[in-house]
Amino acid sequence: MSTLKTPFRYDFVGSFLRPEKLKEAKKNFEEGKITQDELDKITDECVSEVVAKQKAAGFHAITDGEFRRKFWHLDFMWGFDGVEHEKDGGGVQFNGEVADLEATYLVGKVKAKAHPFVEYFKFLKQFEDENTVAKYTIPAPAQMYQQMIVPQNIEQTRKFYASDDELIQDIGLAYQDVIRQFYDAGCSNLQLDDCTWGAIVGDAAKQRYKSLGLDIEDVKAQLLKVNNLALEGRPEDMTITSHICRGNYHSTYFTSGPYDSVADYVFAQENVDALLLEYDDARSGGFLPLAKVSPDKKVVLGLITTKKPELENKEDVIARIHDASRYIPLERLCLSPQCGFASCEIGNKLTEEQQWAKLALVKEIAEEVWG
Repeated sequence: MSTLKTPFRYDFVGSFLRPEKLKEAKKNFEEGKITQDELDKITDECVSEVVAKQKAAGFHAITDGEFRRKFWHLDFMWGFDGVEHEKDGGGVQFNGEVADLEATYLVGKVKAKAHPFVEYFKFLKQFEDENTVAKYTIPAPAQMYQQMIVPQNIEQTRKFYASDDELIQDIGLAYQDVIRQFYDAGCSNLQLDDCTWGAIVGDAAKQRYKSLGLDIEDVKAQLLKVNNLALEGRPEDMTITSHICRGNYHSTYFTSGPYDSVADYVFAQENVDALLLEYDDARSGGFLPLAKVSPDKKVVLGLITTKKPELENKEDVIARIHDASRYIPLERLCLSPQCGFASCEIGNKLTEEQQWAKLALVKEIAEEVWG
């Protein structure tokens, strides 16, 4: 098992734009033109190629680009007993665009089983070397919890769970099992992607929860509870981080609002080793909430956007890093893009060349700031 630990001074979130070869293969598979084995072979090739590009770019974390999934979050949930999904034509309204998603809901109690993502990780791990470590990204427990209590799912969920606490307990225990599966497969660096904190900030969120008759502070406590329950008993030598953003679909976003209202929960109390935070524009607010980050955590500043192809001004980014260091020491800070480049298969509105140019800028800035 590699002894390298995330995050690194220059880092990234995890997903990459799907290459045309992979898009074509998936289309051919859906049309019945190629078999699952043929699709898997092409996917393996594409993962191998994107890992090679990450290494060539000089990065120390490697991921499979999330090439084996359609959605950053839903596919993982499908790997538990008690969860079903179907394409029902629905979606989630983002800023100016509806995200095309699949209905994902409960058909029984949530229980862990041999998770397919662990096998995906094993393929990635073979590429580790003395300079790199395999990082795997999965949705946070809070993300799964929220998925099952949204208005369109709550009636179905109540058939199996009389209370939210019971649901939290089962999700937390199921995640403990899967985290151990990853560890036993040689995974020493796991990242929990979490949009729940980003979706609960801002005035719009307050109004949304009020209309549902929910106390927003109670909801925050539940998100913290399920995430920390999942982390209980985790291996001591396993690094677990959390990436927090406000939605990322085809270069659009879901919500806006500063971290101030959630800092006392996730920044201060969530038991992760580092936070990867979206800070690429004014929607994220200022750096003052960073003062609430507990002293045992590092923070990865997501100052480079994956939503637009234009490169940021290097001096402006450096100035923002030093601004953030007023609230948390520079030695506990790192730099990355604010999110992945393709949270879902559709990807963001930039080219692969522009994607790698963004990462080159992250590395260049980090080396100038931290040496």
